[in-house]
Amino acid sequence: MELLTTVEQCEKSQIAQWYAGKNILITGATGFMGKVLVEKLLRSCPEVKRIYLLIRSKKGVDPLIRKDQFFKCVIFNKILKENPEIANKIQVIKGDVLEKNLGLSANDTNVLVSNVEVIFHCAANVRFDQPLRPMVQMNVVGTLKLLQLAEKMANLQVIIHVSTSYCQCNESVLEERAYPAPQNPYDVIKMVEEMSDEALLEITPRLLNGLPNTYAYSKALTEDLICRYEKNLPIIITRPSIVTAAIKEPLPGWIEGVNGPTGLMIGAARGVIRSMHCNPDYSSTVIPVDTAINGMIIAGYNRSKSQEQGNVEFCNLCISKKALFSWGESIETGKRFF
Repeated sequence: MELLTTVEQCEKSQIAQWYAGKNILITGATGFMGKVLVEKLLRSCPEVKRIYLLIRSKKGVDPLIRKDQFFKCVIFNKILKENPEIANKIQVIKGDVLEKNLGLSANDTNVLVSNVEVIFHCAANVRFDQPLRPMVQMNVVGTLKLLQLAEKMANLQVIIHVSTSYCQCNESVLEERAYPAPQNPYDVIKMVEEMSDEALLEITPRLLNGLPNTYAYSKALTEDLICRYEKNLPIIITRPSIVTAAIKEPLPGWIEGVNGPTGLMIGAARGVIRSMHCNPDYSSTVIPVDTAINGMIIAGYNRSKSQEQGNVEFCNLCISKKALFSWGESIETGKRFF
């Protein structure tokens, strides 16, 4: 789909105005993209009414304490200094996409069902080396639970689901449309629930059907699953490519962790990574995290205005061919700067 414009050009026009007064639910908010999404909404769409963050307990730390840790991230320093009260727009909802009914209390379920108008579903297992069971439980079943909750939301206007540009690696060109999954997602869910670890490990290569890992496979299944809800829910699936450090916002060059291309560049520069299984002349299809987040916010607005009711829409979030550089150039850049 064609995005209308950049968020910067619309901060005080139609996009920010549309998000004004909205109650938004975000899953995966404590992750890399989730943090940037929350910061961007608070800064560029400051009139949002409330942002609900679905946060689970982690290592014995209560979700409310995790909220305090969340705002200690450096990317929130500027906005909190300018407007300390803006953090009051954030409400933590204790929950976990791996638990029954998302682990929500009856009261929190009622709060979300009664108020939420926009959902950003960012929660995902993004590891490439995981066995099938945890991938399906998190990415497929977790999404199913969210869709079932969303069906009860009377005021819901749009769901923005974060997929990946690599959900259909067998395709030479990824079109902005639905693709059938290798298997019925409900059948795979049942297999994961009933089969042993050993049996799943043995059958996984056949299930992947040429896809490189269980992550890409789970995302293909999830897209197929979501499309089965298109008659009941207003959904847009965004497909960012390889998300890397911010180019501009909230801080130029900011990234959390050293995974992906950043890890490659640093590892190559330090001599830790000495070889990589790739063609050095191929383009590294990365996208800065702030560019991807801007695209997601705009995609949600565009979907709400769409005349294509009853159909899932798709938006591939990739940068222009003119801005691409090769994997070989990535490694050489790392050697120069790290």
